[in-house]
Amino acid sequence: MKPVQEMTNWDVEKVRKDFPVLSRDVNGKPLVYLDNGASSQVPQAVIDRTSKYLAEEHSNIHRGVHYLSQHATTAYEAAREKVKRFINAPDVKECIFVRGTTEGINLVAHSYGHKFINEGDEILVSQMEHHSNIVPWQMVAEERGAVIKVIPMNERGELIIEEYENLLNERTKMVAVAHVSNSLGTVNPVREMIATAHKFGVPVCVDGAQGVPHFPVDVQNIDADFYVFSGHKMYGPTGSGVVYGKREWLDKMPPYQTGGGMIRIVSFEKTTFAPIPEKFEAGTPAIAAGIGLGAAIDYLNSIDFEAAAKYEHELLEYATERLADIPGVTIIGTAANKASVLSFTIEGVHPHDIGTILDQQGIAVRAGHHCAQPVMQFFDVPATARASFAFYNTREEVDKLADAVQKVIEVFA
Repeated sequence: MKPVQEMTNWDVEKVRKDFPVLSRDVNGKPLVYLDNGASSQVPQAVIDRTSKYLAEEHSNIHRGVHYLSQHATTAYEAAREKVKRFINAPDVKECIFVRGTTEGINLVAHSYGHKFINEGDEILVSQMEHHSNIVPWQMVAEERGAVIKVIPMNERGELIIEEYENLLNERTKMVAVAHVSNSLGTVNPVREMIATAHKFGVPVCVDGAQGVPHFPVDVQNIDADFYVFSGHKMYGPTGSGVVYGKREWLDKMPPYQTGGGMIRIVSFEKTTFAPIPEKFEAGTPAIAAGIGLGAAIDYLNSIDFEAAAKYEHELLEYATERLADIPGVTIIGTAANKASVLSFTIEGVHPHDIGTILDQQGIAVRAGHHCAQPVMQFFDVPATARASFAFYNTREEVDKLADAVQKVIEVFA
């Protein structure tokens, strides 16, 4: 296989200079950061923009007439407009700021569920979901007397679309599915799944946390009813995230939280609510994080994002090839269409031990069930080690990972 750098016109060394943490050492060795599925690193441009807000512009937003408040409001709402353009949302008001994907899915499940889900209704949830796209729907189902139906997957970690189609019926009120599995890397055919659901008049909530960082997403093209993602996985700050929702649903849904900022008129007799997005944004938001998310989008717009996605895919293929060649290593999740994630086990070695020894070599991976215990149960493993890639990772880092995995095997031989 030819070097990745030769296959794609991508200057990875230039990009790496944008991320200060990548130049540091860990345990006396150069950091190899392969935990991007949990949180990506943050470029200097995002750090600078967030620091500038805190140092020079900090004030509470909306309804302030003084200079700092107006300036902060302008920056915060400009970030919302950047989100709209980045995911090609039809209307900026359909982009709701939240603290991350978990809060966003809870918002959709609670608000949609209490309006539209009733006793005997069914919610379809895929077998490969993160707990954040399982547990909120379980709680709604329990409260409303509804039933969870599971969209099954095969041994490669691919959803069985024929089974999905058979599950849809007049009782189905929601489909919850990941764009990309955080534990397997499977890229699900969400556009086709959404089109099928819409034939039954069923909306779809897409967990986009692992999608948006790795390839361009167009919510109009896939026709998503709800698309939820986090800033901290797409080179932005923690505490930032977005719920995109179609106005036709958001206008009908009740607020998720109540308090300041989301009201129109309050009296002791009755309260009326502000229109979207304010209706779903009670209280003082994470202003610095929101502005930082806007800066992260600026950064992604400044690079060739499609070339970055292609480079990442080639790097994943190379890493898969390297690890699959090591005796005793099993790749968990071998779907035909994958992004970023390489989960694996080593015969006779617990994933936590893998992670610990790799850390001694300066290599950061994630070890555990990855908030996807049903996936672990399906593959009959307690946990996996997960290397997850970004466009700043290199072929040489993959080689270091493979060498370190060999070292793990030698230690436990």
